[in-house]
Amino acid sequence: MATMAAKRTKEIAKRSAHYLDAPLYHRLFRSGISPQSVRAELEGFLKSRKRVFKWEVGVTVRKLRDHKRYKPALKLCEMMAKRGMNPTVSDQAIQLDLIAKTRGILAAEQFFMNLPEASKNHLTYGSLLNSYCKEVLTEKAESLFEKMKELSFAQTSMCYNSLMTLYTKTDQNEKVAGIIQEMKNNDILPDVFTYNVWMRGLASQGDISGVDRVLEEMKRDGRVLPDWTTFSNLASIYVETKQIEKAELALKELEKKNVSNDICAYQFLITLYGRIGNLAEVHRIWRSMKLKYPKKMANMSYLNMIQVLCNLKDLSGAEAIFKEWELSVNSKDYDVRVANALMKAYIDEDMFEKAEGIKKRAKMRGGRLNPKSWEIFMDYYLSKIDLKMAYWCCDRAIKKGKSLGRIWVPNNNVVSKLMEYFEGEKNVDEAEKFADNLKKVRVDLGKEVFEGLIRVYVGAGKKAVGMKRRVKVEGVELSEECQKLLEGIDD
Repeated sequence: MATMAAKRTKEIAKRSAHYLDAPLYHRLFRSGISPQSVRAELEGFLKSRKRVFKWEVGVTVRKLRDHKRYKPALKLCEMMAKRGMNPTVSDQAIQLDLIAKTRGILAAEQFFMNLPEASKNHLTYGSLLNSYCKEVLTEKAESLFEKMKELSFAQTSMCYNSLMTLYTKTDQNEKVAGIIQEMKNNDILPDVFTYNVWMRGLASQGDISGVDRVLEEMKRDGRVLPDWTTFSNLASIYVETKQIEKAELALKELEKKNVSNDICAYQFLITLYGRIGNLAEVHRIWRSMKLKYPKKMANMSYLNMIQVLCNLKDLSGAEAIFKEWELSVNSKDYDVRVANALMKAYIDEDMFEKAEGIKKRAKMRGGRLNPKSWEIFMDYYLSKIDLKMAYWCCDRAIKKGKSLGRIWVPNNNVVSKLMEYFEGEKNVDEAEKFADNLKKVRVDLGKEVFEGLIRVYVGAGKKAVGMKRRVKVEGVELSEECQKLLEGIDD
């Protein structure tokens, strides 16, 4: 590996003017990893007609896939092939995967069919199988897997892993044990992914002692070391089943595995320690994360921490973190979701004035209230039977969702309560206005809305000409009681 790296360094150093003056992967990511910047840099490279080494293309495609930049990765593969860079079978397997992700499974199948027979080996078959499994095409996956066995292409754990993942996705966890047994019968050695999927399958069936047995088997194996996924799965399983001591041991191992100090790993640890009620460890992990990221942490880190502290009823801790976040963020980056987390905690504790204060501060700091902000206050007013204010907040939430392009729809229970409010007020106009707003954000108004409207008209002593037609067009089946009421207002 060191020899290969040294060779590549020399190749870069002695590039001629016909080649890029830096590795291709440096060029594509020099302006960042956003889709727009990567696409622009790729277009610039392709227009330049500069040459690159084949290994550079391979490394670049891998990095693009790591960042989920599948379209640029596929375009690079195809353009370099057009320029005469001969792909290996491994390259073709990767290209098949990229086609499935960007153009769909039919395009991937066509690519596979058009491959030379020499290229149809365990790599390309495995790539197609994996694509079928990701798209949850069970029949096609099982059929292809049988063909791979006939061709002696199912000789590694990779294809078995794909099929097991499919079964866990489709709640066929009982089939995982059969796959494991088949691997043992065929002397197919499991890898860490195999063990991880196996444990997840057992956990989904509630077989926690089975999970422990697999972990012990993994340790006895000696070839395979538990990884981050192993311990994160174990921690989640033990937290879910309230096995606190085992959960804490798994979390300690998980922390050791975070050698890269990944910020998402810290957030995961905080969340799970919060779920087992270990407030001291939540604060310890938070301090560790701050030491690793002293200058600036993401809004999501603050949001996650505040939510966990609120769930643990540590409101003073949540307030301190919120103040720290407010000091670190400018109006441009103000994320109202962080404010929402503290507002909801205050509302849950019946501390309305404090919640209102956070809302005002958010608006003053440039935060744009979102539907969730108004939903929090709507729920408060509903709990206090202040239906006038609940309706006002609901109306704001619907409109705010539309303006932000994130549709928000009140649940049926809320709709029923507000219709009862309109009925009590005998307010036909507001009831119709509410129904009109709902129609803009949900496909079907549903039984709750129409039965509510009918009762409002009856209560107000007004006719509802055309209501029968509206009910028929919406395909709503009214209760026998409301059907009779409808006859009286639209005859």
